[in-house]
Amino acid sequence: MAALLIDEDPARAHEHALAATRRAGRVAVVRETAAITAYAVGDFALALRELRTYRRISGRDDQIALMVDSERGVGRPDRALEVGRAVDRKTLPTDVRVHLAIAMSGARLDLGETERALQELDIPELDPDRAFPWSPDLFAARATVLEELGRDDDAASWRKRAAVAADVIAGANGEDQWETVEVDEVIEESSDGGPASAGHGDVAGVRD
Repeated sequence: MAALLIDEDPARAHEHALAATRRAGRVAVVRETAAITAYAVGDFALALRELRTYRRISGRDDQIALMVDSERGVGRPDRALEVGRAVDRKTLPTDVRVHLAIAMSGARLDLGETERALQELDIPELDPDRAFPWSPDLFAARATVLEELGRDDDAASWRKRAAVAADVIAGANGEDQWETVEVDEVIEESSDGGPASAGHGDVAGVRD
């Protein structure tokens, strides 16, 4: 029920998750669900407690990005960075590693470290010419940082890429199916060492 309701009614989803913790509090997925729904309703302190419990029970770091973001939510960006740095990123699945980079970038923004926030997003998964499930979030995060830096044209380029990636992913069907979309025009980033954007007629691929 929590999974069914999380998008349309997160508060009700959270009630179901809390009910589950009262009945099966030692089951990892129950604590994970309670954490996710607590985060969805803005109770970041509870989300952190549930995430720590989930991590202790499961021994997994797959919700590390949510932990970092929850530390930000309770006003501790310094602690958020410590939590993120304590994990060996090489051991994380790709999508988790990407969302951790996004959360770490957000913590840098909280601290006013805008240039370093951009550096957090300079990861191998930032491929401007292909879209994967994590790409819309990653592209949008980069756009946000570029806006903070006053680089509005570059930000608009990455916003467009995020929208294109989201559209392609929404249209993909089945496992490991590839679709393509023609990018009409994307303005290239200014020369700061970041990846160049594709021009007219380039094709972006996506794997669901």
